[in-house]
Amino acid sequence: MPSNSTVLHVLKLTASVMELHEENAFKIRAYQNAAIAIDKTPYAIEDLSDEDLSNLQGIGVSMGKKIREIVATGSLSELHALLQNTPAGLLELFDLPGIGAKKIRTLWKELGIESTAQLLEACNSNQIADQKGFGEKTQENLRKAILFQHEQSKKLLIPNAQQKGSELLMVLKTIFPQLHISWCGELYQQAEIVTSLEFIVGTNDPVKTLDTIQSKLSADWTPAESTPFTLRGLEKTTGVPLIIRTCSSTSFESQRLIFSAEKDHLRHAISERETFMDVCMKHAAQSEQELYATAGVPLIPAECRVGYAEWNLAKENKIDQLLSYKDIKGIFHNHSTYSDGIHTLAEMAHACINEGWQYFGIADHSQTAFYANGLKEDRVLQQFLEIDELNKKLAPFVIFKGIESDILNDGALDYPDELLKQFDYVVASVHSNLKMDEEKAMTRLIKAIENPHTTMLGHMTGRLLLRREGYPLDTYKIIDACAVNKVIIELNANPNRLDIDWRFLDYAQEKGVIISINPDAHEQAGILDTHYGVISARKGGLLVQNTFNTLGLEEIKDYFTTKKK
Repeated sequence: MPSNSTVLHVLKLTASVMELHEENAFKIRAYQNAAIAIDKTPYAIEDLSDEDLSNLQGIGVSMGKKIREIVATGSLSELHALLQNTPAGLLELFDLPGIGAKKIRTLWKELGIESTAQLLEACNSNQIADQKGFGEKTQENLRKAILFQHEQSKKLLIPNAQQKGSELLMVLKTIFPQLHISWCGELYQQAEIVTSLEFIVGTNDPVKTLDTIQSKLSADWTPAESTPFTLRGLEKTTGVPLIIRTCSSTSFESQRLIFSAEKDHLRHAISERETFMDVCMKHAAQSEQELYATAGVPLIPAECRVGYAEWNLAKENKIDQLLSYKDIKGIFHNHSTYSDGIHTLAEMAHACINEGWQYFGIADHSQTAFYANGLKEDRVLQQFLEIDELNKKLAPFVIFKGIESDILNDGALDYPDELLKQFDYVVASVHSNLKMDEEKAMTRLIKAIENPHTTMLGHMTGRLLLRREGYPLDTYKIIDACAVNKVIIELNANPNRLDIDWRFLDYAQEKGVIISINPDAHEQAGILDTHYGVISARKGGLLVQNTFNTLGLEEIKDYFTTKKK
């Protein structure tokens, strides 16, 4: 039997959805009054007679019948009819503080936002502040509220996991300053999604150590799932599983490696009779480097222990050829105040100069992206003039003239050829009509790839990690098309995207496709997301020689000139 809380929820939701669809104001008010009445009554609704129910202030005979329907079915036919015309994800927005049905309708109808994931993306790209009735404060509050919701889920993106992991590690080291303590698991491997916060402690008294941790580290511990050697629970603020492992002090290096590397990495055969796991179990090494030396290869970095290309690279002595952050000489997918960025063109350029880079590519949104203040032709030309002036002042540093052109629904780019050919480069990306089947998505992307003006393919699948799956693609065929048409594939370094997935990088390199690590930065701090792109690239075995933005300034100029020809 539905409780008063169920009745209250259905009444409130009905009023909100009616307001969302701009139904009759008097009907909306009737549902709101009924919800207030149910919230105030001390009686169980199912125990009230029809007369007593209808006599409650704010109810009446007609609303009483609707409440009886909720009690009998758990829902309401009127609500069901409204929900048929309401995107399911839109209901998530009603759970956010400080935003009501009218504002949600504005977001839906004006910006096409249908979920908290899309709203967060719009907040991060500064689209909400300019909407009437919102402003910067509301935008920031919405952004924080959505992030808080995401933190409550039991998975974390790597930046959030590292922040929480660092806080916990500091506490553990304060409790046991004399012991070896480290991240392990996905944190140590720097996985793009972290499903548990894991730590390892080197101790010769595991029971006492874990008892002390349990008493001093605040968490929702689950003794039934713990053992004398491993403490398990949930981290309080995020709800993410928390695991504290112990090992002997002498086996710390090998045990951390075992609990952090993927199984396929550990199962790698060192000889006919021995796997790398056997090596780790047998040797009480002083360092990870010593363990790999025993296996006859150089140290494989922690983020690369994923069971893909790393062992072959190690055997070929190519680990040192893996991309690293110091190899990056500039970035190409970035935004400024010309579209939806927070910082000016000059400010973004100076942030890149401070990183020691040689160049910066600006790729503001194109005209179809009206929601992101996309550039009409006159503003493109205005930006060109500013770039010319800045290049005189900032020389030898260079700002390249790019654009993030929307891939339109038919696969065309967003400007006529006469304008497209004036850019140094074009990043082609999908931003609208994301609900495609594979055939539609493939046709749309391949047409854009075949456009001679396309230099790079931006965030290939459109995914947002933990928030939105990408549209369906045959990624191998997309890579093949890029190889044929000499189109660079972006690895979008924003930790919400990390798109293309690193698991396809080995194939891309095999096909001769060049990868560009781009942060999709909308503010100065965003350029540092390049770090996450590099980590992801290393997992996939991306070599310096196959990375576009490791080229020097003159090589980049030559590439763009050749591409245009």
